[in-house]
Amino acid sequence: MKRFVLVISLMTLAALLLAACGGATAPQAAPASASAPSGAATSLDTSYPNALPIRNQLLLGMLKLEESAHPLSAPQAAALLPLWQGIRGTMNSGAAAQAETDALLQQIEAGLSAEQRAAIRGWKLTQADLQEWARSQGITTGSGDTAGSGMGSGEPGGGQALSAEARATRQAERGGGAESGGLSKALVDAMIKLLESKKAN
Repeated sequence: MKRFVLVISLMTLAALLLAACGGATAPQAAPASASAPSGAATSLDTSYPNALPIRNQLLLGMLKLEESAHPLSAPQAAALLPLWQGIRGTMNSGAAAQAETDALLQQIEAGLSAEQRAAIRGWKLTQADLQEWARSQGITTGSGDTAGSGMGSGEPGGGQALSAEARATRQAERGGGAESGGLSKALVDAMIKLLESKKAN
């Protein structure tokens, strides 16, 4: 009788241990699946009206950081300079795949601090901001654009009369890695010049 009770007790204990192990492992699967998404490739937004493409948001935003509380540091400049030189090379050759350009832009964004990324995202930079920068640099954006930016249409407002779809198409074309817009190249040149000066200091 005692042996029978002992066997029953052992079987009950074994069942309890198996149940406990099963209960312990079940919750562990949920966090693994919940953390599977790796997140967006960029923290910048292009969904607002007249938004600049990611590349030009980074370019103009990083230039604007110099007037903010979060300017680029010398170590950042040293790390970011070859990446922007790579972007410039793809624009010159016109042969780079979009995936290559996107990878460079992701590395550039990753080289910024959280505060710097938040500042650029918060500015919601538009074509109007880009045109204002161009004017400040003496680059015209009308039909007589000597930089070849293609920004203007010969009409007052530089293409503001275009439909939303036409503006989106034009913005996408300017944002491509192989486009030849002179204004985008002027932005990259200004960025490289800034980074070289900061790296030297």
